[in-house]
Amino acid sequence: MSDPESSPQIGQFVLITKGREAGKYAIVVKILDDRFVLIADGEKRKFHSPKKKNIHHLEFFDCVSPEVQNSILETGRVTNGKLRYAISRFVNEQVTDLRKGDN
Repeated sequence: MSDPESSPQIGQFVLITKGREAGKYAIVVKILDDRFVLIADGEKRKFHSPKKKNIHHLEFFDCVSPEVQNSILETGRVTNGKLRYAISRFVNEQVTDLRKGDN
């Protein structure tokens, strides 16, 4: 799932692997440079105060939320509710896929 050669995209789902919030899911809301991104989850990390993270401390998924990506690219912002909804939907799909793989 994680490909170090590909660059992160706005709206891409990530799993935080290092730090206090390890094990939580978030979405990339801004790319600062080739090493750092800003992430938000709509709950603890709101869109107006995202967390700056090193890309080596994140696991990137191939999935991008089109609603979040379009909102940020068109208006420059996204609602926290949309972030929460996209993450909850993504996590539910991921958990379902993982459970199917265990059987």
